[in-house]
Amino acid sequence: MPSLENRQFIEIEKPIKDLVDELKEIKQSAEKHAKVDYAPTIEQLEQSIAAKRKEITQHLTSWQKVQLSRHPDRPYTLKFIEKMCSNFVEIHGDRGVKDDKAMVGGFAQLEGETVMLIGQQKGINTKMRQLRNFGMANPEGYRKALRLMKLAEKFNKPIITLIDTPGAFPGLEAEERGQGEAIARNIYEMIRLRVPVICVIIGEGASGGALGIGVGDKVLMLENTWYTVISPESCSSILWRSWEKKEVAAEQLKLTPEYMKEFGLVDGIVPEPAGGAHWDYDEAGHLLKQALLPLLKELKQQDADQRIQNRIAKYSKMGFWDEL
Repeated sequence: MPSLENRQFIEIEKPIKDLVDELKEIKQSAEKHAKVDYAPTIEQLEQSIAAKRKEITQHLTSWQKVQLSRHPDRPYTLKFIEKMCSNFVEIHGDRGVKDDKAMVGGFAQLEGETVMLIGQQKGINTKMRQLRNFGMANPEGYRKALRLMKLAEKFNKPIITLIDTPGAFPGLEAEERGQGEAIARNIYEMIRLRVPVICVIIGEGASGGALGIGVGDKVLMLENTWYTVISPESCSSILWRSWEKKEVAAEQLKLTPEYMKEFGLVDGIVPEPAGGAHWDYDEAGHLLKQALLPLLKELKQQDADQRIQNRIAKYSKMGFWDEL
């Protein structure tokens, strides 16, 4: 994870940035003036930074949570796998078109148990973002994901999906290769998988891009993530012909974990380190692992047929309406 001095800061983190800049200046002074004891001042500033990290995430608006979910330093799928698991073996390709770098997956060991991990991967710099297509998978990415799920089912291994995408890739070539069919096929097949399936929104959970690997026995959301049919910017552009209403759209979409749990669309909210997952990758991975282990144990004890029926019932009762 980036050092304190090399971190990137978004708008809501400006108070932290001011403290970090001050800390940097004090440390530089300490190097120049070795006889002066700056230790108490440095310690006080570090405590202030820790306190400010907690403070800024206590009362976030929906739009601010969207911003945190997109933080450039936020851990992505491969980082969570690295922090939670051992012996990860990535599996490539859909055996049809190509290997979609926006979708990654493979077997790994989670506390000694073999699991299949699948998720969207964004890039950590400009070159990698282009390679990973900004986490927007093509149809071959979803077909690769389904191939890996079927492989896990064959060997009776649980599946964990990590969702972080602004949506499935909307390009002409993706539509020509059957983007809609690929996502629909995944939803259909995931409902019927005979092994435990846990889905976790670790960043952005947008539209069909999220649903393509988002059907499971349990669905979790990290604390500073969002999950909805459309991004706030796109919603704003459709309703108000402008992106300027994105904050209003974010509130109206009710896209934060608290709303999603209240609506019965997700089963739990996983806490993040103070200030967000980007502040401590180790703790973020540990917190997610601690949430996954009891769920895996619970789901493995269920009969496969019963698990499928429970999954069907879970999704069948989602939503609420009034009949006039």
